[in-house]
Amino acid sequence: APETFCTKAISNSDGTPGTSDSPHVVCFGELLIDFVPTVSGVSLADAPAFKKAPGGAPANVAVGIARLGGSAAFIGKVGDDEFGYMLSDMLKENNVNNQGLLFDTHARTALAFVTLRSDGEREFMFYRNPSADMLLEEKELDLDLIRKAKIFHHGSISLITEPCKTAHIAASKAAKDAGVLISYDPNLRLPLWTSADDARDGILSIWDTADLIKVSAEEISFLTNGEDPYDDSVVKKLIHPNTKLLLVTEGPDGCRYYSKEFSGKVGGLKVTAVDTTGAGDAFVAGILSQLAADFSLLQDEARLREALKFANICGALTVTERGAIPALPTRQQVADALTNVVA
Repeated sequence: APETFCTKAISNSDGTPGTSDSPHVVCFGELLIDFVPTVSGVSLADAPAFKKAPGGAPANVAVGIARLGGSAAFIGKVGDDEFGYMLSDMLKENNVNNQGLLFDTHARTALAFVTLRSDGEREFMFYRNPSADMLLEEKELDLDLIRKAKIFHHGSISLITEPCKTAHIAASKAAKDAGVLISYDPNLRLPLWTSADDARDGILSIWDTADLIKVSAEEISFLTNGEDPYDDSVVKKLIHPNTKLLLVTEGPDGCRYYSKEFSGKVGGLKVTAVDTTGAGDAFVAGILSQLAADFSLLQDEARLREALKFANICGALTVTERGAIPALPTRQQVADALTNVVA
């Protein structure tokens, strides 16, 4: 029987029906299981029990886009194990194209134990030695899927170890050469790198290839060796000649945007944070789903601000529920929240 994701009709920006046979946004990187404590505000050692939740930033973005009604694919590798099959099914159930998902018979699906502090922020302990996502090889890439996309979205975790690093660079180059818009969320996870310097160098090694970059204030401070992330002149150091848009997320305070033509700030939605997991990914899904429908947003500040307000609400709604993927909002939920926000 044909897979449901192939037949699901979607509309293109001009109103003509399209199919998700060649997904608009291809997300590349890690897909794993997060083990999240059933109670907040305890250390891993003190957690009485853990709930398993699908995770991995690029996969969260793909699901986020699909949930908003957009068309997305995920490329990466999981283990040929129960968790790997569960994650594959999760993508399919969420209408994410999983034809670029591979199964490794020699390594397990990655795991991350996540503690939720009482303020909803997180600390991580990873099981990746090595995990399947790190073993993706260049020859296994579905380059056709990448070249046909409108947007290629990736992070930096897949740059940490070989062979995945080479595969990542090849995937990104194939996208760039085909004229696909490159979106980058470095998604700093310091414990996974051998040192802070390696993390900084690794993250910056592909910085200049991205058209769209999303960073948090904390990441700016890390990348600039402790400079003030709220100082525009500091942020502007991170803008390279290819940058079409640099977005700085500030959690509940919304985001700042910087392009060659304009810059500004869009306020966020104040909500009670239960779990911040996936908020940044939901924000990225929000902006990419808008961009995939219409690249001209990048030139039109008023419409870009509307799109960023939409993205901020995607992020805010995600922190009101535990786990990333279960909490990612639908377009209707965002629309309802937008009507409740006084512009």
